This record gives sequence, structure tokens and C-alpha cells, in this order.
Amino acid sequence: CKYFKPQCHHYHIDQWRWIWLAAIGVFAIGEIAIAGSFFLAPFAVGAVIAAVVAFSGGSIALQWLLFVVASAGAATALVPLRRRLDRNEPRNGIGSRRWLGQRAEVLIAIPPEPGATGTVRLGREEWRAESADRVPIAPGSVVIVVDMRGTSVVVRTEPLRVPEPGGVQS
Repeated sequence: CKYFKPQCHHYHIDQWRWIWLAAIGVFAIGEIAIAGSFFLAPFAVGAVIAAVVAFSGGSIALQWLLFVVASAGAATALVPLRRRLDRNEPRNGIGSRRWLGQRAEVLIAIPPEPGATGTVRLGREEWRAESADRVPIAPGSVVIVVDMRGTSVVVRTEPLRVPEPGGVQS
């Protein structure tokens, strides 16, 4: 039985109901599996619209037309959200990389020898720390995190701020 014969026409339309449901599943699972791009979500929205039309008896041409239009509309609607989420993403990444550029207080002196570590407090956490400049850093000093090496941070002493003439400090 070919799809173009009148007696098979309804069977072919009925097939599309399940094809659209499968497409919804594939697009939704793909969107969940791919981190934060909103690339497949618009297609899932389009497939939902097409499935509703398929289950209500709409033609295949109408299903495809609505799938394309709804997918394009959803993709366009998600652009501002995608941009806002990208703008709010941390610049230095996640995990320990979030500490890059942050100030820390030295708790245990940091020796100048390569690989030798002291301890610094970053926020509420204590980290092993190495000196980037290979100079000793005394407890109580304020340092800047310049790199991460495994479970240690590499720090540099914060330059002293000299008051500007006229007594105004920046």
C-alpha cells in the first residue's frame, strides 16, 4: 500500500502524531543534555505545536508549516534570554577558577621557595598558596590570586596604595 492511495491516507496522517511525539522527546532530551545553549528548545516547541495539530486531525502540510513557524518564533523569543544568561555567566569560569583576581588574606606565611606553600583565606575557605614572585609573604598581608595549580592558589602581593596629593584616596 503506497501512501498516495486514498485508503492509506489516514494511516499516514496518524503516523505523524507519533513522529511528532518522538521529535518532542528527542529535542527536549537533547536540550537538557547540551549545556545552556537553547539550541534545541525552539524545535521542541515547534514539535509540540505540530503534535497538537496532528492529534486534532490537521494536514501534514499544516503540521510542517506550524512546526517551522513556531520553531522560528521560539528561537527568536529566546534570543534575549540567551544573551542575558551569557552576560551573567562568570568571567573566570566556575569552580576554583572563580577565585582568579580575588583578594585573600595570608594566614600562614608563604615561603619564597618554588613549590613551598602557606595558607590564605579566600572568602570563607582556606587554601594552600604559593608566591608568584618567589618572595616571602607575611601573615596578615593582602594578596591577589593570579593562578590556580591543582588545589593551591598562586598569589601576588597587592600593591600598596599611596594616598594621592590632597589627602584623597582612591
